[in-house]
Amino acid sequence: MEKIAIIGGGIIGMTLANYLDTSKFSVTLFDDQTGQATKASAGIISPWLSKRRNKQWYQLARDGAAFFPKLIEDFALDQTIYAQCGTLLLRPKEALTDLAELAEKRCEEAPEIGRIDLLSPEQTTEALPLLKPADSLRISGGGRLDGKAYLEHLALRSAHRQVELVAGHVTLKKSQDVWCIQGGFGERFFDRVVLAPGPSLKPLLAQIGYQADVRPQKGQLVVFDTPYTGSQDWPVAMLDGEADFIPFMNGKILLGATHENEKGWDLTPTPEAYHSLTEGTKHFMAEPAQLDQWPHHLRVGTRAYTSDFAPFFGPLPDDGSILVASGLGSSGLTTGPYIGYLLASYLNSGIWQGAMYQKEIRNYITRI
Repeated sequence: MEKIAIIGGGIIGMTLANYLDTSKFSVTLFDDQTGQATKASAGIISPWLSKRRNKQWYQLARDGAAFFPKLIEDFALDQTIYAQCGTLLLRPKEALTDLAELAEKRCEEAPEIGRIDLLSPEQTTEALPLLKPADSLRISGGGRLDGKAYLEHLALRSAHRQVELVAGHVTLKKSQDVWCIQGGFGERFFDRVVLAPGPSLKPLLAQIGYQADVRPQKGQLVVFDTPYTGSQDWPVAMLDGEADFIPFMNGKILLGATHENEKGWDLTPTPEAYHSLTEGTKHFMAEPAQLDQWPHHLRVGTRAYTSDFAPFFGPLPDDGSILVASGLGSSGLTTGPYIGYLLASYLNSGIWQGAMYQKEIRNYITRI
């Protein structure tokens, strides 16, 4: 039986481990669990109104969102992990009209958008009572995903599928045609490896003679515990600014996230992040003082970005025994599960279906 190692237990690695055919492969997943972006994240699955010019990225995000019904069925995700709750977009009225036109156009190729409605200020507050009256656009197909809950659920599922989970920092080298992974456990040997460790891909690839165009970005979000036990019935809200407002079950409401390019691997929660996110949100709140009254804590993680803000994933051109995936940025919750599925499909079948979504990997990874 072929032995496959996955380094990185975030949204790509854990999804990949759960889609690999364990009747063909012996699978071991290594993860040091430090600064993991997925574990710190919760986000909105609603990519259809993005105005990014990268058409390949949009196709990946669109197909990633369309993949969620299969993901839910395959992994039995409940509402504590994912819910199609709808999305509210709050913008000036003229901008909302333009977005509604864009939504109607994109709905032709992405019916997952669902119903598209321009809401009056009163209807906005009715949909999400914590917001003050304001014009908004509602997309019924939008959803929310709790990254931490997703990983915990898939870790349990992996164990039942005889996927070995190993915690700790590892190093990588190749000896003849076999990959050697070293850590506190000693040495382990594998036929193929998949590297999906976020921004840690850069130092990991350097160990085997590659340069990777990946940089870390610190992201912080605020988790509030509120008394609103019906919050699971509310839509998520994409506010006009940096913050997204994401209600979850039983009064848990998340606000985020920051994009801190100069902080590197720093995982320290900061009052500056809390202030930045809450001050920008108070303008939209019916009772702004509530944000300072609710108990809260911060989640902190480190995202991976490339110089052109686009992800890359797949086998290396000069060595098919190693696959890589990184550079998801802030869209990782939308694109990550689908990338994990595409990588698993390639390993299971030998057929690669990821080229249409990205530039060639040579644009991001080169020999040193």
